[in-house]
Amino acid sequence: MISRNAQATLLRLAQGFPVVAITGPRQSGKTTLAKATFPDKPYLSLEDPDIRAIAETDPRHLLASYPDGAILDEAQRAPHLFSYLQTLVDTDMRPGMFVLTGSQQFGLLSGISQSLAGRVGLVQLLPFSIGELSDAGKLSGNLDELLCQGCYPPLYDRALMPGDWFAGYVANYVERDVRQLINVRDLSTFQRFLKMCAARSGQLLNLSSLASDCGITHNTASAWISVLEASYIVHLLRPHYRNFNKRMVKSPKLYFCDVGLAAWLLGIRKVEDMAFHAQRGCLFETLIVNEFLKHCWNDGNPSNLFFWRDSKGLEIDMLLEQGENLAPIEIKSGATIASDFTENLKKWSMISGNPEQPLWLIYGGNRQFIMNETQIIPWGQVGQGIHKEILRRHAGQEAKPR
Repeated sequence: MISRNAQATLLRLAQGFPVVAITGPRQSGKTTLAKATFPDKPYLSLEDPDIRAIAETDPRHLLASYPDGAILDEAQRAPHLFSYLQTLVDTDMRPGMFVLTGSQQFGLLSGISQSLAGRVGLVQLLPFSIGELSDAGKLSGNLDELLCQGCYPPLYDRALMPGDWFAGYVANYVERDVRQLINVRDLSTFQRFLKMCAARSGQLLNLSSLASDCGITHNTASAWISVLEASYIVHLLRPHYRNFNKRMVKSPKLYFCDVGLAAWLLGIRKVEDMAFHAQRGCLFETLIVNEFLKHCWNDGNPSNLFFWRDSKGLEIDMLLEQGENLAPIEIKSGATIASDFTENLKKWSMISGNPEQPLWLIYGGNRQFIMNETQIIPWGQVGQGIHKEILRRHAGQEAKPR
């Protein structure tokens, strides 16, 4: 098993909460992580029809059969179980008794909020991070290969071609989960919608345009985006609320939770095709934003990521918020740094009223250096504690390196 950064968080939460929950997209490694972190706990899959039938018809007996707790995989498949879990853990408050996993926010998180609020420590697990792959010796030095392959665990522990695996993933999981959550009458229209979303990964979300291109209503597009977000297929990056006396863009930006899935939906099948693809820059931005999101969630924290864009088009790709401090980060896919790559960062530092703050740029090259008073970070080092380093520097508001 490739070591997961979220494991330390799970063990910490299990010392204080009677229930810990792992949620995230299907095939992101939730079950493997739960079994590896709690190897002595019995394992029950609620996807098993026999076990699910017992959970639905006699939940008291099922839970009583495991007095020291258990791992309940895909727990949202038996929603009535949550109320009985509440009664049990309120009586026996031993920490770390039950471990829940689930791949749909609508099911697992709604069950937790209704019946188990205050009793559950939550970890949201996305596919492998760059740091996890690097530590395991699995990270390709070829950026285009990583953009095509993505980070889903099965692609790193089996002899699978990404194209073959993603075809089955979309058919067996994405489309099935969508049909469970909403009534999709025309599956081909939803498939077109999914591909249109992939073409917009890393861009502002315009629901009206998306709906028009797919031939659906605005309300349908909004509902489908909510389902994709609840299934951890996409996530929305919100604009920061601080306007600095500028008219701000209020629409979120759309990102796929795995860059490989987005690339496959765009029809990219070969690494050679990635180098000159029109969406390569947006896919690279998707990869980097996901890396910072994984850091937040692996530590058990909510996202502190935003972007900033005014009505004139001045944009900072990502802001890391820590209290009153905002760390600006630009993301460029090129392996060669152009002089204009840092222009938006300079403008931001003046608009924000803090011209001496540290500035950061993450790019598609391999060398770390300083240019125009900006720290230039290669993509391969994103997983090496850079998130904490950026926040540390901004907490002290150290002057920019010269």
